[in-house]
Amino acid sequence: MNLPKIVSSQTKIRFQHCDPFNHLNNGSYIDYFMNHREDQLLKHYDIDIYKMAQTKGISWVSSSNQIAYLKPAFLMEVVTIESQLIYHDSSLLKVEMRMYNEDKTHLKALIWCSFVHFNLLEQARAHHSEDMVRLFKSIVTPVDATNFEERLLAFKPTKSKTL
Repeated sequence: MNLPKIVSSQTKIRFQHCDPFNHLNNGSYIDYFMNHREDQLLKHYDIDIYKMAQTKGISWVSSSNQIAYLKPAFLMEVVTIESQLIYHDSSLLKVEMRMYNEDKTHLKALIWCSFVHFNLLEQARAHHSEDMVRLFKSIVTPVDATNFEERLLAFKPTKSKTL
């Protein structure tokens, strides 16, 4: 099984998600990131989080988000969103997602999302199944940073001083 480790999609920034300056509203970035990830989980890994919740009573809940807004996304602009699993353990997933302009020449936003596996029937944290752990091991792509701020620095251009 050769599954992609980094998944990508494109979408258009819509009017109802923008502020009066025609920029994507800060709160809406997370919606775009989450929609991307849900779609890509289904498309590439055959994981339907809503079906899992309905049939098995388990899914994931968002436990934390760290986001940096680097460049505005504009009304009707096509953006490219990439995501990858950067960490997993018995009940936690950490995903990095990046929003770029259409041709990926400008990074617009970076987010780290943590998700806890959750048993909806027991209202308690759950352990990932062996099948899930195997999947996560096959797709995890750690990043070369120990925290979000360090990772963010890898994307910021360095300014060289001239004498």
